[in-house]
Amino acid sequence: MPALAKLAATIVGMLFSDPLASPAETLVAELRDYPEWHRGRERYGVWIAPVEQPALLAYIDEARRRLGDLLHPSPQRQPHLTVFVCGFHQPCAVHDDDFPPDRLQRQIIRLESAIGTPCTLPLAAPDSFASAAFIPVGDPEGRLAQWRVLLGHASREVRQAAYVPHLTLGLYRRRLGADALRQRLAAIEAPSVALSIGQLHYVTYDARSQFGPLHVQHRSVLAAPGKTTAPAR
Repeated sequence: MPALAKLAATIVGMLFSDPLASPAETLVAELRDYPEWHRGRERYGVWIAPVEQPALLAYIDEARRRLGDLLHPSPQRQPHLTVFVCGFHQPCAVHDDDFPPDRLQRQIIRLESAIGTPCTLPLAAPDSFASAAFIPVGDPEGRLAQWRVLLGHASREVRQAAYVPHLTLGLYRRRLGADALRQRLAAIEAPSVALSIGQLHYVTYDARSQFGPLHVQHRSVLAAPGKTTAPAR
């Protein structure tokens, strides 16, 4: 998502929950094609943990509704936790942010050698970057960190800012001051459920559409040792 990446690169560590380092106001995301970013390349690839729990999906819908006057709607983009950003899904590497199939295969082998069993990650009350509202995701047992290390051994991550685990609620479409935003966020209670993770997906999306649907290219199942994965259907 180029708008989020560009904005996030300038605000590493700046959260509205931190009054000492908070942005002064939200930043409006410009929704447009970014040809200078994709350079004609069509698909962008990331590893995610999909949100599939009905209760959590309902919570996300309600949080988005309560912030609806501030956020760009994104009805086609499935809620998810981004685990690792791979780059442009290309048959061979020409640019430094291309991600060819051989790297994906190395990642799959690495990941599935030590992916582990299903797990849950704790969620906190909504917070915000300057560019986007989100639900913070915790990693007390280091499972998420382990997956990122495994994937990183096979391919360099394409990242403009420090990794902050989160479920995105939306990008901002209008400016709002820090105090007012903190009041809005404080009025939304924390999720009553944790994020359950049973699979990690390698997905791609249309690089010309910031809110387009995610298409699953590979599923890695969290299961007992010796279990195999199912290809995307």
